Amino acid sequence: MCKSDALHDEIGNNHIGTSDYTPLKASAFDISDDEKIELIKKDVENILNTLGMDLTDDSLKGTPNRVAKMFVKEIFGGLNPAKKPSSSTFDNKYKYGEMLVEKNIVVYSTCEHHLLPIVGRAHVAYISNGKVVGLSKMNRIVDYYAKRPQVQERLTIQIVEELKRVLNTEDVACVIDAKHLCVNSRGIRDIESSTVTAEYSGAFKNENTRKEFLNYIQLETKF
Repeated sequence: MCKSDALHDEIGNNHIGTSDYTPLKASAFDISDDEKIELIKKDVENILNTLGMDLTDDSLKGTPNRVAKMFVKEIFGGLNPAKKPSSSTFDNKYKYGEMLVEKNIVVYSTCEHHLLPIVGRAHVAYISNGKVVGLSKMNRIVDYYAKRPQVQERLTIQIVEELKRVLNTEDVACVIDAKHLCVNSRGIRDIESSTVTAEYSGAFKNENTRKEFLNYIQLETKF
């Protein structure tokens, strides 16, 4: 193994993120989803053949196509900016000026180091600066950024940055508590541990505001 391969393995095995943006090539959308599915289908066939699986078996015949469609249409659908949820905002006519918290948003994502699932919950909060967003839109924003190869720290940051943009406010926070199957099912195989990440902006950098938020989501971890 060359020195660079060892470094890359160390980064992946220790789940180290190297950027706060999703590393996409400029040519990522030069071909259609259908073309991507056909290419990935052939790659999955090659993987299964290399592993020695009999692709003439009825149970396996459709697996390459199913996996390819799942990659493009489902679990990595958040890579496509055309699928980004529209986030209409409304005037805060009822003058609600306190913290709004949407907790226990289900997170299904995929670790970019081993392509294994990340499963957990996101807790998101903001303080209105004159605009509010529909509650379901917060769930959709989490889901959109989760549906791509991810690092949990990056996912947390991306959710906060998107809500800051949509709501035109700095006062946004996100905490994610998730299990990584690359830790739970391989390597150390610790099925009990989970990873907690947090991103605080604006008023949430104040200790009392953070404590109020953590009290709402009943998470005692200190950040």
